Amino acid sequence: MDSDEDRPEKTVITGSDDLLADDHLRLPESASPLVRLHAIRAWLTRRQKETSLEIGMAALDWQHLEEDEPATLSLRRREREERAERIQQSRQRIQDEQQRLSTYEEATDLLEECVNHVTVGERLLVEYYLMLEELVQNEQQKDPTQSAAPGPRLQALLDVQHRVEHVGIPGEED
Repeated sequence: MDSDEDRPEKTVITGSDDLLADDHLRLPESASPLVRLHAIRAWLTRRQKETSLEIGMAALDWQHLEEDEPATLSLRRREREERAERIQQSRQRIQDEQQRLSTYEEATDLLEECVNHVTVGERLLVEYYLMLEELVQNEQQKDPTQSAAPGPRLQALLDVQHRVEHVGIPGEED
């Protein structure tokens, strides 16, 4: 008896999602809008999984630093300060990754909103791009200093926008 996981169709579907989620995906100009949409969805799903993994790794690092606390009593002041700084960096990394994950989830919801309200086609991806552009502009207006070093939310929005440019618009080259 074959289970669902042993069936070739599952591997093909997962494999096609992996291919469509690849950062260096090149779709032919003739690719249908549905394939382009699926490539954006697959990429967003991959980014959410990767970001969740980063949150877990950062939390694990933070936990290891916190568990070493009894040893800190014997550390010199400078070593305690360095350890405290590493703990703060771990916490900040968790917060940044959580913000990034939240932004990818928001971008996914926005895409689904477009799918539900706009006829599937090239217009859908243009509308999605314009919605992302509005979010980017709002984020930049909140904190104009982000143009030099974008925060995690703005960087995630720019990444999604780049993905839409990369696979969503036929005939566009980087």
